[in-house]
Amino acid sequence: MINTYNFKWIRLLIVFGAIFFAFVVAHAVDQRDMGGWGIDSPYNKLYNPSEMDKFKAIVVGVKEVVPMPGMAPGVALMVRESEDETLLVHVCPSWYLGKKDIGIRKGDKVKIRGVWVEIDGEDVFIASKIKKGDHFELKIRLTSSGKPFWTMGPEELAKEKASK
Repeated sequence: MINTYNFKWIRLLIVFGAIFFAFVVAHAVDQRDMGGWGIDSPYNKLYNPSEMDKFKAIVVGVKEVVPMPGMAPGVALMVRESEDETLLVHVCPSWYLGKKDIGIRKGDKVKIRGVWVEIDGEDVFIASKIKKGDHFELKIRLTSSGKPFWTMGPEELAKEKASK
């Protein structure tokens, strides 16, 4: 027969074990491998929100790219702002949204906000927001800080997606 004194210790151990397990799981989620797309990654550090720019273009293609060596693949747009120049626009990691999931297709007229960066001597635009028409907007980074949506927790992400 278990006396009440021992039962209290067992309950206490179970409670502390559950708290420890929750801490370990939460820490593991924060440390998940983002394939070079994390908030403190060299790639993300290129994004300087004080250099914000915007332009209008026509999408000439949607493709998968590897922005920097060792990174997981990402989705990019090939856009044409003028007849003589095609620009590369990085959107997000493919594991966050795939090419078919971004809602943008070849031939779409878009307005893009983000920043220009140089990667391996090539000018690239990292998007924070892409608008298509009056009713579609793909938000992928906070325009104020450049924080990627894929690095946000579920509550913060839901709040940002809900705001327009």
